[in-house]
Amino acid sequence: MLRNIRGIFSAKKVNMGGIILDQAMPVDGFEKHDPFLLIHHWDRPLKGGQKQSEVGVGPHPHRGFSPVTMIYKGSVHHRDSKGNDSIVGPGGAQWMNSGKGIVHSERPDVKLAAYGGDFEIIQFWVNLPSKYKMIEPEYFPITESDIPEMKSKDGKIRIGVIAGEMGEIKSQTKTYNDLLICKITSGKGGKTVLTVPEEFNALIYQLNGKLLLNNSFTIEAKQLIELKNNGNEVDIECLEDSRAILLAGEPIGEPVASYGPFVMNDQSEILHAMQDFQSGKFGELVEKFD
Repeated sequence: MLRNIRGIFSAKKVNMGGIILDQAMPVDGFEKHDPFLLIHHWDRPLKGGQKQSEVGVGPHPHRGFSPVTMIYKGSVHHRDSKGNDSIVGPGGAQWMNSGKGIVHSERPDVKLAAYGGDFEIIQFWVNLPSKYKMIEPEYFPITESDIPEMKSKDGKIRIGVIAGEMGEIKSQTKTYNDLLICKITSGKGGKTVLTVPEEFNALIYQLNGKLLLNNSFTIEAKQLIELKNNGNEVDIECLEDSRAILLAGEPIGEPVASYGPFVMNDQSEILHAMQDFQSGKFGELVEKFD
């Protein structure tokens, strides 16, 4: 049975410390969709002539959720207070379970900062169940070759499974939620049916191009689709060359208290997170640049 569409929302431009992004969630009328908290889309070329220390996002803390970055163009250099230091290029992803607290930075690589070029990433936040909010932080670099992929019967649509499983394709990404995270790439005219567990809350974000969902709804670039929990299939037809992501997960069903980079269950836990960060319990990240 096809899952009906509950809502269609357009991303809005936001300024995050001088970085102009398309924010697909939260937007007016749609704040979050358990377990997903935020979706940011950065698609803007870098001008070049800069040092790596002058671009991207410098050291900042997180606690209580998993920030995930999908890289489409360019490369992202991740460093954190646990000693992780890696660069992931196009087609890959960076998955971090922030747990009880970590400090990290995310910057375009040195060459991209110096010479400029296309840069496009998606970052989304996945809430963690309360019993996992205070685990030891973990970071997993995922290259394009690490992402198992399936194709539509017509060969025009590629579906990369970043987390969870679809059909016989199963990701090896370690998560603490039941999730299905996929990137979808299609040529014009591609058709397929996505299978999504009915109990999962599900979103589709359209990066570019145009999709026809369930033979009824045309989805434009930078629109976010909320699906109802009334079926386990989504019919898609690509009206133009398109890229989209599917974010689906079993709802946690717990209270959410958030303040900036901290996501917990109540305000006392938020205050504790702030105190722990200020007292150095998240560790320290001192970036070293060539």
